[in-house]
Amino acid sequence: MPHIALPTDAPGIRGLLAAKPSSGLRLSELAEQLLRGDSPLGVGDRELIAAHVSALNRTRYCAGAHGATAAHRLGGDFALVEAVQTDLATAPVTDLQRALLHLAGKVAESGLSVTPEDVAAAKAAGADDETVHDTVLIAAAFCMYNRYVDGLAALTPDDPAAYRAIGAHLAANGYL
Repeated sequence: MPHIALPTDAPGIRGLLAAKPSSGLRLSELAEQLLRGDSPLGVGDRELIAAHVSALNRTRYCAGAHGATAAHRLGGDFALVEAVQTDLATAPVTDLQRALLHLAGKVAESGLSVTPEDVAAAKAAGADDETVHDTVLIAAAFCMYNRYVDGLAALTPDDPAAYRAIGAHLAANGYL
């Protein structure tokens, strides 16, 4: 049960955004820019970063919603998303994806946990400065979104089918 009265029974962040429409719009615009705007990273990879950070932060709603969105944008590969969320070290991802997801995980731990060696590893795997920037910004933003969702105890579905539906909608329509 949410910690505050919400004007809708929409799950997750959607219910919270409806409580404060002006800030809700800005947060939705930020998600749209980060996950759909110009970037050297594809939408599926950006959603995978959001899902990975959310899983590390134990934010079930965001991990489920963005995990499903990533899977839909990565050719329906739900097993890949599950592998990343279970054990990044053994997940079947590219060296670049692994380095970026590792970097995002360091941001989730603390921005101060990111080392020059983490950035160098991402660059050695093929990242440029913009890719590193976008990875860190997405990870940082999702730490905020995760704390918003969990801090107000947003409604969180138990049914995995709900996340597949949310993911299909977000994959097709984005955040606005």
